[in-house]
Amino acid sequence: MIHRPSNVQCRIVIYIRIYPYVEPLFFFYQGTMNEQLQLPSAECRYYCDIVSGECPYSCEVCNKVFSKKSSLIRHKHIHSGERPYICDVCNKTFSVRSHLRRHQSIHSDEHPYNCDVCNKAFREQRLLTSHLRIHSGERPYTCDVCNKTFSDRSNLRTHIKIHSGERSYACDVCNKAFSQQRHLTRHQRIHSGEHRYNCEVCNKTFYDRSSLRRHQKVHSGERPYNCDMCNKAFNQKYNLKTHQRIHSGLHHYSCEVCNKSFRQHSSLKIHQHMERGEWIL
Repeated sequence: MIHRPSNVQCRIVIYIRIYPYVEPLFFFYQGTMNEQLQLPSAECRYYCDIVSGECPYSCEVCNKVFSKKSSLIRHKHIHSGERPYICDVCNKTFSVRSHLRRHQSIHSDEHPYNCDVCNKAFREQRLLTSHLRIHSGERPYTCDVCNKTFSDRSNLRTHIKIHSGERSYACDVCNKAFSQQRHLTRHQRIHSGEHRYNCEVCNKTFYDRSSLRRHQKVHSGERPYNCDMCNKAFNQKYNLKTHQRIHSGLHHYSCEVCNKSFRQHSSLKIHQHMERGEWIL
């Protein structure tokens, strides 16, 4: 909350940095400062520049305006791709100094923010705030295209790429493209043969953590995904979705040669091999 007891006409440029967005959002307030302004909650980090008149510095790429030249210079790094701030532990680079500071906490063992419900600890308050929505069921971020809701803004941004078709991250070995850097990193382990995740029960190795988690359900017997038609349970959501096609009668996969359709992709593959005479039953 800002309070400045004055009747002087002025313009306030309020920058609201809502993580994990890279660019700050901003809005303007025009008027006198003889009353208090309600600013966002602690979930948002913000700072204010109180200026008289217009903001003199504008970005020639996106027309965003700034009251300080240093703010404009920092903003331009986003468009130029310049990342002058380097982590001295892992050499990862950043366009904004505050992002480097936030990243450096990854290398620290400190997790000072604890969840009162499950005692899980986090490095940053914003991560705890996002986590608490899991327990509350709050999903405040909605996709404008399909109305799907999310508990975290970054998940919404990732989801939007499904509709836009944006795939900015390409594999330099096979040119397969991905919408997220982490998906590309996981894919590249296929080419390198790297299997960094080990099952403690049977020592089977996996190239990504999610595959290991799925595999571990084989040993635990956990089957958390239930069919709402027949109550049959599955250890993977994919298997449940495949099973549900039995009830729906939908056949999503068609042979391009004979137009025969199948409920499962694996059934189509078997059919295609038989068509080509590669398998003899």
